[in-house]
Amino acid sequence: MSHVHRRRCPFGAEPTEDGIDFRVWAPRRTQVAVRLVDENVQLSMEPEGDGFYSLTSAVASVGSRYFFRLDDQEFDFPDPASRFQPDGVHGASQVIDPTQFSWTDEEWRGVELKGQVLYEMHIGCFTPEGTWRAAEKLLPHLVDTGVTAIEVMPVAEFDGNFGWGYDGVNWFSPTRLYGTPDDFRHFVNTAHRFGLAVILDVVYNHFGPTGNYFGEFTDTIVSKRHPTEWGDAINFDGEGATQVRNFVSSNAAYWIGEYHLDGLRLDATQAIYDDSSPHILADLSTACRTRAGDRKLMLIAENESQDVRHVERTESRGFGLDGLWNDDFHHACRVAATGHAEYYYSDYAGSPQELISATRYGYLYQGQYTARTNRYRGTPAWHLHGWQFVTFLQNHDQVANSAMGLRLPQLTSPGRYRALTTFWLLGPGTPMLFMGQEFGATTPFRYFADHEVELAELVRKGRWEGLRQFPRIAGWEGGSTNLPDPADQTTFEASKLNWSELDRKQADWLLHRDLLQLRKSDSVFAAQDKSMLQGAVISSECFLLRWHTRTQDDRLMFVNLGRDFRWYPATEPLIAAPLGSRWQLKFSSDDQIYGGSGTALLDTRNWHLPGHAAIVLAPVLLEAAT
Repeated sequence: MSHVHRRRCPFGAEPTEDGIDFRVWAPRRTQVAVRLVDENVQLSMEPEGDGFYSLTSAVASVGSRYFFRLDDQEFDFPDPASRFQPDGVHGASQVIDPTQFSWTDEEWRGVELKGQVLYEMHIGCFTPEGTWRAAEKLLPHLVDTGVTAIEVMPVAEFDGNFGWGYDGVNWFSPTRLYGTPDDFRHFVNTAHRFGLAVILDVVYNHFGPTGNYFGEFTDTIVSKRHPTEWGDAINFDGEGATQVRNFVSSNAAYWIGEYHLDGLRLDATQAIYDDSSPHILADLSTACRTRAGDRKLMLIAENESQDVRHVERTESRGFGLDGLWNDDFHHACRVAATGHAEYYYSDYAGSPQELISATRYGYLYQGQYTARTNRYRGTPAWHLHGWQFVTFLQNHDQVANSAMGLRLPQLTSPGRYRALTTFWLLGPGTPMLFMGQEFGATTPFRYFADHEVELAELVRKGRWEGLRQFPRIAGWEGGSTNLPDPADQTTFEASKLNWSELDRKQADWLLHRDLLQLRKSDSVFAAQDKSMLQGAVISSECFLLRWHTRTQDDRLMFVNLGRDFRWYPATEPLIAAPLGSRWQLKFSSDDQIYGGSGTALLDTRNWHLPGHAAIVLAPVLLEAAT
């Protein structure tokens, strides 16, 4: 027991005062040895019980590369809990000492989800170099934009020279492709110096298809009852699941402790199957908060089932997370922007009422039946706070699912996009921008994955089978041959941001910067209080939102996604200004500095609502107006 207590994590290789401490869970095996590559020695490990083997060696040192030898097999295997794989998933693991990095963020106390502006980033595509060090240089730009927290797409080591990161197999090892583990730490440390939080996207619903050697150590890592669309599910509730659960909880806490991360985004939790109690996500959230101590954390889930248990308290049989991605918000906005309502978008009308409801209630589907899926979807979410819903107009999945990786501004009109951006960024949800969105990047973001030939062909076919459910794509002449090849290096290279666009597209950047400044400085928008909100539909493409405050310092927003609209009779009570006041224009998405045509003088007697625009009004006292 004392052996475990002096470790930071129950799995993997860690430096101690007595040497390097190796510990591995291998219940399938009767003999386990460590083979030190550079020292050219093999050392037998001692069984501890419960399938664990351990060894403390003074021969090994920080930087030593090693494999595990299992029973009398002729092959060696990397550590499932390797801290670094300098030669990739098939190569030797390397001993890393996290204490060698000199942190300077002692005053950083973490952040809570409320009040944040997230920014989703793929390190390999964020800069031409695709490294942590290169990404660091652009952190001041994010601060100037108004971003407060970076959400890094998965970095657990995966096979190949490029990929999205969702096929990770070494969950404790940040991929070699972006730099060393200390480069990652340096990035986080620097972000904290600029006042930016960093959270990491993690995948606990499956392992990648290549380089996962966990099955050589145990036959209980995979669930025998729960399949996923990406491969075998992880065993969280079957025989031998105790240490599997421990492995995942330890991994989550590891990122919080050894990399000073401010939270995690949990990928596709609907595929994290656990019929036991407490749920693995509850264990995970507890482990993370324990490791963080008095630092604040943000734990966010992507959950297609829209199950609010994720953000309920663990004491109430919830999972203890903080926020949930809101795909409903995105899908309704996407249909409103493009008019395309096919495949999963067919569940949405993109109507003014949907947009109002997505802002006021969070999820649109809170238990209704959907004919497309032939099931009931969602759970009641009325009681959740607005800030608990992470909202977005673009993210990695939704951009890539346009087949050619086109971004939303390329699929709709500039004015309609600016209007939706205003509606989104001033709403009560927690906004998340996708990298480059703030300056209207035109570079695509495509699906890319570097696999060996046979697997690459399967991925191509799977990609086509998924995308052909969009009739517009299925009807392409030439079919799948027109899709960018995920395994082609040029598909990856084309997805890198072109930062020269920032200078050319200042109007787009100013729109996002000014809206984020308004969101922060205006107490009504900053409150993120959806209980303030009421809305009304004006026409088939026009609606309004009214923020009611106790101080009568209300806000009124009109969003018109159609043509110029002269509104008469304007009998809707929500447009009445607070007593003794009249409305004054506070913001217009159609301002010339944002690339718009300008906004006509406001006439609240004969309402003229500009087309493809959003305007924000605030009350001014009649005495001040005169």
